[in-house]
Amino acid sequence: MEIELVQGDITEQRVDAVVNAANSSLLGGGGVDGAIHRRGGPAILAECRALRASHYGRGLPTGAAVSTTAGNLPARWVVHTVGPVYSTEEDRSALLRRCYTNSLAVADNLGATSVAFPLISSGIYRWPVEDALRQAFTAITAARPTSVRTVRLVLFDATTAETAHRVRREFDQPPPPS
Repeated sequence: MEIELVQGDITEQRVDAVVNAANSSLLGGGGVDGAIHRRGGPAILAECRALRASHYGRGLPTGAAVSTTAGNLPARWVVHTVGPVYSTEEDRSALLRRCYTNSLAVADNLGATSVAFPLISSGIYRWPVEDALRQAFTAITAARPTSVRTVRLVLFDATTAETAHRVRREFDQPPPPS
């Protein structure tokens, strides 16, 4: 699986599936979630409401992932996942990694070969960017075999993109000899 790092807007990505850093209501919100719902249009919201009515009356659990149409986005599908809120008192890293692995599994079930992710939980959920990147790289590189050939990590600003390139170099280094 190839991992691409791109500075840009998640709603402009021409891939099979775009991952939405959703809130548990699945009904839109701020940040990435609001941008995807605004640009994607009412079809996404309609399918999210149907998911709430049929399977997720209490909301989508943290770390879980589901798919909808992409509406007016240049992708085929949106995979919605709910990232954890960062905590200094509780290690929620496994939940954050689960967002990536569950989203890849949903994309695989759809037959997607390319997926664009935002940096989940690093915005309003306050996950420190450098650690959010480490969690993302860890989860993506450890994911089970899948039909997804390209994972694009879409980074909102230049500072985050620079940090992503630096952190990625750590993952590209061979382990020291023992």
